[in-house]
Parts: sequence; C-alpha cells; structure tokens
Amino acid sequence: MKKLSFLLSLGLAFLLFLGACTTTKQNDEKLSVPYVQYQLDNGLDVILHQDKSDPIVAVAIMYHVGSNREVPGKTGFAHLFEHMMFQESENVGQDEFFSKIQSAGGTLNGGTGNDQTIYYEVVPKNALEMVLWMESDRMGFLENTVTKSAFANQQNVVQNEKRQSYDNRPYGFNQWVIAKNLYPEGHPYSWTVIGEMEDLFNASVEDVKAFHSKFYVPNNTTIVLAGDFEEEDVKPLLEKYFGEIPAGEKVEDMEPQNITLDETKKLYHEDNFARTPQLTMIWPTVEQYNDDAYALRFLGQVLGSGKKSPFYRVIVKDKKLAPRASVYSRSMELAGQFTISVNANAGTSLADVENAVFEAFQLFEEEGITEKDLEKHKAGLETQFYNGVSSVLNKSFQLAMYNEFAGSPGFIEEDIAKIQAVTIEDINRVYDKYIKGKNYLATSFVPKGQLDLIAENSVDAGIVEENVLEATQVDQSAIAEDEVIAKTPTEFDRSVEPAKGPDPEISVPEVWTDETSNGIKIYGIEHNELPLVRYSIVIDGGHILAPADKAGVASFMASMLMEGTATKTPEELEEEIDLLGANINVWAGTEDITVSVNSLTRNYEKTLALVEEILLQPRWDEEQFELVKSRMINNVKRNEANPNYLAMVAFDKLVYGDDNILAMPSSGTVESLESITMDDLKDFYKKAISPSVARMHVVGKIDHERVVTALTGLSTKWEAHDVVFPEIAAPKTPEKSTIYFVDVPGAKQSVINIGQNAIPRTSEDFEKATVMNYKLGGSFNGIVNLILREEKGYTYGAWTTFSGGKNYGTFQASSSVRTTATEESVQIFKDEIEKYREGISDADLQFTKDALIKSNARGFETLGALHSMLTNISAYDLPFDYVKQEEAFIKSLTPEQHKELAQKLLDPEHMYYVVVGDAETQLSALKNIGLGEPVLFEL
Repeated sequence: MKKLSFLLSLGLAFLLFLGACTTTKQNDEKLSVPYVQYQLDNGLDVILHQDKSDPIVAVAIMYHVGSNREVPGKTGFAHLFEHMMFQESENVGQDEFFSKIQSAGGTLNGGTGNDQTIYYEVVPKNALEMVLWMESDRMGFLENTVTKSAFANQQNVVQNEKRQSYDNRPYGFNQWVIAKNLYPEGHPYSWTVIGEMEDLFNASVEDVKAFHSKFYVPNNTTIVLAGDFEEEDVKPLLEKYFGEIPAGEKVEDMEPQNITLDETKKLYHEDNFARTPQLTMIWPTVEQYNDDAYALRFLGQVLGSGKKSPFYRVIVKDKKLAPRASVYSRSMELAGQFTISVNANAGTSLADVENAVFEAFQLFEEEGITEKDLEKHKAGLETQFYNGVSSVLNKSFQLAMYNEFAGSPGFIEEDIAKIQAVTIEDINRVYDKYIKGKNYLATSFVPKGQLDLIAENSVDAGIVEENVLEATQVDQSAIAEDEVIAKTPTEFDRSVEPAKGPDPEISVPEVWTDETSNGIKIYGIEHNELPLVRYSIVIDGGHILAPADKAGVASFMASMLMEGTATKTPEELEEEIDLLGANINVWAGTEDITVSVNSLTRNYEKTLALVEEILLQPRWDEEQFELVKSRMINNVKRNEANPNYLAMVAFDKLVYGDDNILAMPSSGTVESLESITMDDLKDFYKKAISPSVARMHVVGKIDHERVVTALTGLSTKWEAHDVVFPEIAAPKTPEKSTIYFVDVPGAKQSVINIGQNAIPRTSEDFEKATVMNYKLGGSFNGIVNLILREEKGYTYGAWTTFSGGKNYGTFQASSSVRTTATEESVQIFKDEIEKYREGISDADLQFTKDALIKSNARGFETLGALHSMLTNISAYDLPFDYVKQEEAFIKSLTPEQHKELAQKLLDPEHMYYVVVGDAETQLSALKNIGLGEPVLFEL
C-alpha cells in the first residue's frame, strides 16, 4: 500500500488551496460543491454530496488528529495507528479491508499529516453499505484487535517506510532537521509525522490504544459521502452503523502556536545520497485561514513562479547557480512556514546561493509587483478549482477539510473572498512583516566530503544515521500468536457482512474520430460535467529515434519547445499561458513526444493557437539552451546516488544490452547531454516532428465540430514527412539467472529489482499477462506484498508488474527492504515466482476476476481517466470497447489457463536479479540463493 502521508501533510493542503482558489464565472454563477450536513447524536459530523455522473461513491473519514497530538518520546503514533486500522477489526478479518474493497471493484487508502488522519474508499455504488460497515467497525470496534503480534508487524513496516521515504534517499533528513530546529522543544510541529525510529521501536500496545481511544472517536470526526446515492437511503445506514458508537471525551481544538526565531540558525549535513548541494531557508509565519496566510501564498508565487520572477532571474538565469528555485508558503492548523528551496548545480557554493537569495529579495523590493503580475497569478484559479473537484474523491476531501479546519464545509465562499481580496499592498506588507530582515533557519545538505560548499557559519545538524547491521526491528517471532480477541457487545450482529446489490451497469463512453488533411488522427470523448478540456498531441518517436551517443536529445528538444517561439520570448510565452489559466507542457517518452494541455473550455482555441506556435515555430533560444542543458545534466547527477534510479538503470542495461537505445535512460547521461548541440536539437526536430505520426486526444466539455474547426492552422501549416523508425533489436533472454549487485555504501535499505524481457504492449497476450500477474504482485493483496510486508515486516511494499510499449516489454518484481533482510527477501521473491507457475486457488482467481472487472465502474469518471483510455486506443490500435473485451477474457479465464499463462510468461530460471545496497555487508550472503557468485555491477 502506498500511504498518503505525503498527500495529507502537503498535498491535501494544496488540494484545499485548489478547492478554495476559484473565481466567479463570467455570468456571476458561483462555483461551489453543494452538500447536506447534519450530526449524529454521538457528535459525528455527516456531509452528503450527491453526484450521479458515474455509478460510484467515495467515502472519506477525517479524524481531527495528526502528529500534532503526540508528545515527545511518543512520536509517530498517529501514523502508526493509521497502519493498524488497515489490519483488522473485531468483525473484519486480517487484511480483509483491502481484499473486500478490491474484490468489490474499489480502491482505498489512508494518510496522516501534521493535523489530520484520513481514510477513504471509492467503490461501485452497490458496495456502499459494505464500506460503512467496515469503516464503522474500525472506528468503534478495533482496539481489541491491537494485539502484540499485529502491532509488532506494523512497527516494522513503518520503520521500513521511514527508511524508504527519509533515510535512504537524497536530502531525506531535511524535514527532520527543519522540524527539530525551527520549532521550540515540545512544539507539536517539532517532530516529523513519521516519528522517531526509537519511539516507533519502543511504542507499546497500551500506548497506541490510549491514543486511539482519545482521538479516534465520532465527536472528533467528519464522514463525507460523495457520489451516486439517495439521501433517504444512506441516512438510516449511517445511523445503523455509526450511531451506536459512543462519543469520547471532548477533544478541544488546538489553538495556533505561531513562533518566532530569536536568531538565525544555520545547520549542515553531509548527505550519503546527495550528489548536488541543497539549501533550504525557512521563515516562521502564521496559521491557515489567517488573513496574512492568503497574501503569503501570493508572495511565494510572485517571488519564485515563472521566468519573470526575481528568484528565477537572479539564481537561475543570471548567476546560473541552480536549475530552479522553489518559493512557497505553507500554513497549517497551528503555525506556518515560508520556504525557499534551492537544489544547486553540482559543485556550487551554498554561500553563493544564500547571497543570491538576498539579491533576489532586493530585486523584488526595487521592482515591486504590477497589477498584471497579480492578474497572472489569479488567472488560473478557476481552472484549478475545477481540477480540484473533478472526482468524487477530491470533493469528499475538500468538504471534510473545510469542516474540520474552518468549521463548515461551506467555508469555501469566505475562502474565495479572502483570496480574491488580496492586493499588492497586502503582499508587500507580509513580506515586510515576516521575511525582510527577519531571522530564519537555513539547512545545507552537501555531498560527502564537500563541506566547502555549505552556507557560511553553519554548524553540524547532529544527524545520527542508523547502522545497517544494527537496524531496529521488533522480533515478531518472540510474540505468541494465539492472542484472544474479545468481542464488544453490539446492537446487531456486526459479524454479518452486508449483502451487495447487483453490480452497476457499465457504459463505455462514446468515442468519435476524425483526421486532418495532413494526417493527424483525432480521438475525442465529449464529457460535459465541468467546463474543462484536456487534450494532447502525441507524436510517435521520442527516445527510440535518438542515437545512443545522443541519449536525452528527445527530452532536451521537448524542453526547448517550451522556451519561447519565433514571435514570443520564453517569458512572453509563459505569461500568455498563465493569463489563460491553462497548463501546456511538452515532454518526451520512450516512444513518443507529447504536448499536453489542460484548460477551461472557453480558452480551447487560444491554447491551441499557442500549441501551434510551440510546435511549428520553435525559438531555439541560445540562452535557454544552456540553462536547459545545465538543468538536465544536474538532474542526472542528482539521480546517480538514488538507489531506485540506479536499480532502474542497471536493470535496463542488463535486459537490453549496451547497443540498444532502450538501455540508455531517456533523460540521457552526463556524457551524452554534454555532447548535444543546438544543431542536434534542430536535426532531431526536423526528423521527428511530423503530423504523419501524430495523434490528438480530446476530452471534456467540447464537441466534435469545435475541436476540428480550430485545427485549421495545424492542418494547413504543418507539413508532413516520413519518419523513419529504427529496428529495435529484441533483447536476448539470459542463459541463466544471475544476481547483479550495485554498491551504495551505507544504504539503509536494499532495492531489489528482479525480472526479464517480456512481451510488448501490442502483444495479444499483454492484457492477459496483467490479469495473470494481479494476484502475484499487482495489488496490495498480492502474494509478495502479503509476505514481505504484512507477514515479515521487511518492507513498505512489494510489487510485480508487466510493462511495455510498442517495441519493448518487461516483467519486474521489486521492493525496498531493510538491509539486513536482503538475502531472505530475494529468496522469497524467487520462491514465490516459482510457486506461482504451479497455479493459484479458485478463491484467488475469483478475487482477481472481481477486482479487475468491477473496478471498471471507476474507470470513466475523470477527464484524466478518459484521456488515458483514448491514448491507449490510439497508441496500440485497440477497439473502442477494449474494456468490454478484456472483461470477457477475465470472466472466461480458468485456473488451467491462468497456470498456462504463468508458465509461458514467467521464467524464473532466466531472470536478472538486481540488488542495489550496501555491498560490504550484503553481497557475499547472496550466493546462498543458489544463483552462483553475485556479480558486482558497475554502472
């Protein structure tokens, strides 16, 4: 399971901003999310939002408790209990939260932030009562199931999550340094959401039970239902399942605890995984919904967003210290932070970066803010609002957040008014009040042995890194497993799972097609729920057209297309896009180049006119060429110490061989990027950019005729030519399985990537392979995840997948495991793949069928989902009803056919075993796997 801690600590705050960031439509119709709100007798806040666009329902339960309710010495409890609530409850068995939701065709997850914990499900509407049964059971009937064995397992899982998300990646300790040093000791934000490793290890069952009984109560909770239901049907169900859960003691809202710094603090850390230095500067500000918080958001945009911003002009363009400078404000329930983050170019002094920050401030003070600046930053608010409520899940999040933190789900109107009221004077005022001349915290993270790059007067941050051979791990084997779980008396028999009604009928959206006179094939779906349009122009080719010694040229060229046009400077192009409130991006993939647009429907023609300029009139700006090259080279350097990146690169090199372009990263290497000239980009553009291999995909509130009418310019001005595609040699399967080890000294985890070349996406067996793989590792309830995570506690997640394109395909099994569990984890992967070839049970096959077929009810809700459907159809020549055809195959699949597919597509005797970790402690033990002497692999 990929937890959403990041979503809730950062992303939901951003989602809240998107939900709030709206404007009044041109006809003065207010943009809003209608709802009904009431409260059960036990204090549970209920919010209902009906949306019958699709036969699905989202259920979001937000507990007003995050890491801010913890105390020193007992940190990480909120997040740890979030994990426990996915284990079991009195009437829902071990790991059944995932299996029941997935077999109903749904998805679920949860996350913890500084101020809240949330759980959610999105299911076909016939499974709604089952969700209410399950959610109420873990709210009111869970504590008895928090046994020592179940708790120990999740302690280990969370510790491995910390290693994966913080300890085993570049700059991973930065959040810890900021929390510990920005806030005074004991402040609720003076520790990270994940908590301290020692606290996680020492936590007891009694500790977390006490935490749960205090905060996970109805009167500290909001439940939101959004989607296709009838109000008169769900109200009795909510009363039935949640009404008997007793209220807890009153949980008082916490008051803001804003802080100031008595002096500027500067700290440094030599980072084992960093290859480029990073400077972060933070000023304390104010809590969310404070009037100043709104102006601070805009201050961050004015200072750092776009090519006209002071930070871009000074740090990126003039001094060439870094590829970008991030400037943003984040206000939370209790306090706020204004942050500047600069990941500098390799070898750059962070003292120089710090000086440049103050030069950028000076430039801001001298030039000030224009009305056009403010207009530009407000222009996209309507588009962002609609994107923020484009799914029932996002609507449920938004309503819950407003209710818990602003006191009402209807706070949106006040929020909008405050945003729209921000003036230039407000922005200047908060700059003077919180930033100019004020004390700040600065952290310098530099590569090992490069202390000469730290900011002046910095002192050691005092980070004590975990010894990989002494990694904390709760001994699960020492805990008895025959713990008795007592049942709590209830008003009705909660052990009986509610029956689900008939599965909702799925209607595949109607697809229309067309073609321009110069060969652009067009695919469209009209979807009228929101006044948005999302479209892309995909040009076949991309990375596979690049010579091996120029790897990265496709990505380089794609980036340059966004750096101005013949009639617009890079700054002018960016500003025109911003003033439309649109997003236009160009990127290169392995087999294509994509121009992607997200816009209000009313601006479709204007954005398309800009796309026409971008595609047909590139500027080839010399200054931007050097900046883009520097950015790409430094990105590669940053990745060179990232264990996940190294595992990917090693695997591709082994599978495809040195002479195959697919063995080279599409982002290029330092050597290939340094060799690329402007002429190389122009030559690649001439041979690769042609309407003869272009496909357009359009979804949203726009009809066929309007789409095609606006394409007159592209169809008449864009001349077609033949694009010559190289022969991509099919890789050879290895003669025998071998372990290849990439050394990252001191790694806190080992990244395992096992696999082989497989069928391309165009093969008739590809979807069959995906279905066959589902129970092995294609879902949370996959065999490898249940063993490595839920049984052993070695990892945060383990997966297997088939992936591919027109010219390639691979099977991969992957996980990041605790270093000292490397050998056993590799053995488990090997054993389980071999066992899987012998067939699966009827129950597992039925689970696969139910999960994959019923999930199609969620497949057509958002513009993004519809757009992906069109790109699949056009790229792989699929029938418009391919989803229905896949359903027919899944329904007819027998255990014998499943076994035959596994034996045909999984070949454990001929796989590459890639391990990226600490060779000194782990390499030699891997010979016990029985695959010969492990090979130390140099990249």
